Amino acid sequence: MSIILTEKAELRLRTFLKGSSDRTAEKGVRLGVKDGGCNGYQYTLDITNKQKPDDIVEQLGKVRVYIDPQSAPLLNGVVVDYVDGLLESGFKFENPNATGSCGCGQSFQAGDCTPAAVPCS
Repeated sequence: MSIILTEKAELRLRTFLKGSSDRTAEKGVRLGVKDGGCNGYQYTLDITNKQKPDDIVEQLGKVRVYIDPQSAPLLNGVVVDYVDGLLESGFKFENPNATGSCGCGQSFQAGDCTPAAVPCS
């Protein structure tokens, strides 16, 4: 399993983790994908304070990342960056497994395994 956080993304995630009130040793970020979006899959990124039994756990710099096994094949090799600009700010995903993506960058296709897409709202 290979996921890369850019320096900006790691710094931003550490800021979110520090700002959260719960400070457990297992505190980290849950990264995954779910059916949805205009291209079939949407990225998910949430703060969590405990590991699920089947999670894949990676320590990326000073950030602990939890990945569910179903999302792992679609996230292998992904680069997570953080962009802070006048027109748009947020996490951006560069995914080598994506065969297509939407303009917002939050939704992607992954070959034959992509579920039916729904319009972006």
